[in-house]
Amino acid sequence: MSKDKLLFLVHRIPFPPNKGDKIRSYNFLLHLTQKYDVYLGAFVDSAADRQYGAELEKHCAEVCLVDLHPLKKKLLSTLALLTGEALSVRYFWSGALKNWVDRVTAENDIRSVLVFSSPMARYLEEHKADLRCVVDFVDVDSQKWTQYSGEHGWPMRWIYAREGQKLLAYEKGVATRSDRSVFVSRPEASLFQRLAPEASDRVAFVENGVDTVYFRPSEALENPFAADEKVLVFTGAMDYWANVDSVVWFVTQVFPAVREAVKGARFFIVGSNPTPAVLKLAQVEGVHVTGAVRDIRPYLQHAVAAVAPLRIARGVQNKVLEAMAMARPVIATPQAMEGIDSRSDDVHEVNTAQSMAGVAIELLNRPRIVSDESRAFITRHYDWKVNAAKMEQLIRGGHAGARL
Repeated sequence: MSKDKLLFLVHRIPFPPNKGDKIRSYNFLLHLTQKYDVYLGAFVDSAADRQYGAELEKHCAEVCLVDLHPLKKKLLSTLALLTGEALSVRYFWSGALKNWVDRVTAENDIRSVLVFSSPMARYLEEHKADLRCVVDFVDVDSQKWTQYSGEHGWPMRWIYAREGQKLLAYEKGVATRSDRSVFVSRPEASLFQRLAPEASDRVAFVENGVDTVYFRPSEALENPFAADEKVLVFTGAMDYWANVDSVVWFVTQVFPAVREAVKGARFFIVGSNPTPAVLKLAQVEGVHVTGAVRDIRPYLQHAVAAVAPLRIARGVQNKVLEAMAMARPVIATPQAMEGIDSRSDDVHEVNTAQSMAGVAIELLNRPRIVSDESRAFITRHYDWKVNAAKMEQLIRGGHAGARL
């Protein structure tokens, strides 16, 4: 029996699933290719990821990957300052991708589209009204830029504040013309309903998930640390500003007290593309910056605890879910725990540097524990098979779509 056809537009190639947004888009793609003939259009912002086009072609009816050169795109996107657009929307615009979208929708009986990240909705502005459109905003990105503006001086403060305003206006327009606007958590969805009441009846949320078969404790995962090291670990893409800000804050404001109180205390920053600011942290005694690693699981499993000291965050943090799935205690700020309603005694939510240091010292000084309660919580509530099926249900909600 032939499958229905689905257009899937993603702002970043959904493979390999090695960072937050790619984990989410990859797992949706993995599920949807079993149900649909998927036409995938995406940007590639890393030369290393270009090789994965062939892997995606094995599963999709057709794939269009467009190279995105970040520096060039940033320069071109500044034209939005003259046109009144949001910088993010212009950043993810490509004539080549637009031509591909026009062709595949004209040549194929495509009735449904999943848009991943709101700037990609611009490619559908001229398309037929019976195209059912579900937009996965993931987070309320406009509010992220507004938050950033409060952390920077002029002129970035003005640029980020402007982006927050322009992007919110764009997000509202997309939401009013779409069949469903999806967010990563109930709090994020509720926030958008307050910001865009005109589209509130079409707002939904589909939470992230974890591959709990892959992310689980195993004796086969060798210890990457020295025997006498008592390790706190942070995982994440280290060219993402919020991650950079969090580890710099932790090393400067929290870790000195930990190092003074606990002999052998170490802080490992595990993630790809560390910026100069992150690399500089390795000069601090007890701090290690690994860069990209083949497998983050050994670093999680053999650490005493995972830390998520994010001060600016939107949505659900995969780094927290993965640490809990690996049965590790987590020390996190309220921002990092937004949308994760865990009552495990091994999840420590703290809001000051002093309290974070206190919890870290306590955990490092006591026998290392396995947090079965945290893992059980993830297994019950954050299963990708269940959550990806929820997205499919939203896509199959009918063929009469609002015009984008």
